[in-house]
Amino acid sequence: MITAEEALCIVLGAARRLDPVILPIENALGRILAEDVRGREPLPPYRASVKDGYAVIASDGPGEYPVITELRAGNDGSGVAVIPGTVAYVTTGGPIPNGANAVVQVEDTEEIEEKSGGLRRIRVLRMATEGLHIRPVGSDIETDVTVLKSGERIGPAELGLLATIGIMTVKVYPTPTVAVLSTGDEIVEPATQNLHGGQIRDSNRSMLIASSLQQDCKIVDLGIVPDSEEHIDKVLSDAFSSGIDILLTSGGVSMGDRDFVKPILKKKGTILFDKISMKPGKPLTFAEVSVQTREDTISKKALAFGLPGNPVSCLVCFHLFVVPAIRQLSGWDHPFPQRVQARICHPIRADPSRAEFHRAIIQWAANDGSGHPGFVAESTGNQASSRLLSMKSANSLLELPAVDSVIAPGTLVSAVLISDIVGFPPGKLEQVKVPITSSVDHAHKATGPLVAKVAILTVSDTVSSGEGPDRSGPRAISVVNSMSEKLGGATVVATSVVPDELDRIKSTLLQWCDVDRVDLILTLGGTGFTPRDVTPEATKAVLEKEANGLIFVMLKESLKVTPTAMLSRAAAGIRGSTLIINMPGNPNAVAECMDALAPALKHGLRQIRGEKREKHPRHVPHADSKPGDDWERSFQMAHHGHGCSC
Repeated sequence: MITAEEALCIVLGAARRLDPVILPIENALGRILAEDVRGREPLPPYRASVKDGYAVIASDGPGEYPVITELRAGNDGSGVAVIPGTVAYVTTGGPIPNGANAVVQVEDTEEIEEKSGGLRRIRVLRMATEGLHIRPVGSDIETDVTVLKSGERIGPAELGLLATIGIMTVKVYPTPTVAVLSTGDEIVEPATQNLHGGQIRDSNRSMLIASSLQQDCKIVDLGIVPDSEEHIDKVLSDAFSSGIDILLTSGGVSMGDRDFVKPILKKKGTILFDKISMKPGKPLTFAEVSVQTREDTISKKALAFGLPGNPVSCLVCFHLFVVPAIRQLSGWDHPFPQRVQARICHPIRADPSRAEFHRAIIQWAANDGSGHPGFVAESTGNQASSRLLSMKSANSLLELPAVDSVIAPGTLVSAVLISDIVGFPPGKLEQVKVPITSSVDHAHKATGPLVAKVAILTVSDTVSSGEGPDRSGPRAISVVNSMSEKLGGATVVATSVVPDELDRIKSTLLQWCDVDRVDLILTLGGTGFTPRDVTPEATKAVLEKEANGLIFVMLKESLKVTPTAMLSRAAAGIRGSTLIINMPGNPNAVAECMDALAPALKHGLRQIRGEKREKHPRHVPHADSKPGDDWERSFQMAHHGHGCSC
């Protein structure tokens, strides 16, 4: 089985943008531009007033002036000029007359009672500066400047901009045509009133059609087909030859003797994967089929998703894999699912063998428990893949790592957004209490007495903003759990993700050290040379003692893999009763470094807690040392004053 991340890479690698089309702007809402759009004329095309007021010559200053004309929005304004000692009334958006170089707003003037037969007069109360309240020609849009770029999505504001510059047609990427098919002898139409034994109403087709319509796709409803190889083959052949871009089937992709979808897709095209290490959605099949349409002599490729029959599995796979494929075909530059970080409100038992996409409701809280605003997540309950009620109201899928433990409340996890975060009753947020300390306290109750409490901090702008998944955090959890005995019964009791910001990193470290009093903190990432890499600086700011020997061992191990390891600026040390170690951001490097540190970490953690000293292994006399040990011993002596590695 492949991971969900690997599966998505395969899907996006096979999904190629559709050929652009020309559409009138009224039909282009939601489409992705296939070429830049340039302005053909300046905006505004004339000097325009920002305020209702009086066009003046700034150097005239305060005083009484006659109003020689009125210029409103839509007036020509040509042939009208203001000379010294005169003003002109202008409205917002109106043209500025020749000679004037500023506008004094009405609020800074007074009307003077008119004398019979004379011009209306006003008193200017304040000095104006040249250019005041005037929009110069082209100040909003210059001639021939790019106003929209290829790859941008057209929304209401973009449509307004196109209309403003007089562009009535645009070149955009079309949305794909999606065919939807349900298979199974037991499946009947939703309108069926009296179900016979073994029958169930078809929910998947309705969900898939509605979900595809939400992505602005064109729909071909292939209906329900019984478990007949001949019948399924014919329906799929007709669908592919009609020119569809994506085929969605539900059911018929498992290991039963009447599951025909997978072998038929294999006969018609190439199966790129047929099993994913995820829960729910394990039996997802993805294929690429070369087809020749009836109208076109040129062969094209269609994508086929054999979705699981269980309703929840079907819909989860749609959100994780089909939506990105639709977006890729539709021209999106970043088709990946949008992610945010959320703290879970209650303990969740993780699956020990497969990563889980746990249905949840996330909400924004003024304090997510860390002292900062953030999202909090509440499970939708029973997560059985047949229980469609678990998808009701769910707006996210929590990405939970495969670990044989309970994930404690307060733990920060990645959440894939599957709908808008709306529709929650007022006041509910005030009821959510997720203090960070509870994550540690609850872990005691959930997992029993702890010998070593471990907290893992992922430092990444990308992960923190939700633009990418946290690969290192789940891997670090798995590594710690697998090495639990070597580390003296270590258990991960808290995780968090913060951006590459000094204060956020320090705040989390201090919380875990001084309040939660965890035994070991592993930070992941932010130790390199880039301007945003500040994890070592944040760590050193909270340390009371440094532990350079740990860094030496990790450097030695990493240099076996890549020479660029020498660019690491990682730090390690002790604050109170907590050991902090900066780890690399690469998931594989985390495992390699922890393996190298494991022999000494258990002993070191016990020493920090003040437990009785263990006997040290006998030091190797210099005379017995092996060749190549000199540079290691020099490093130790430079940092410890002797050759001892403890």
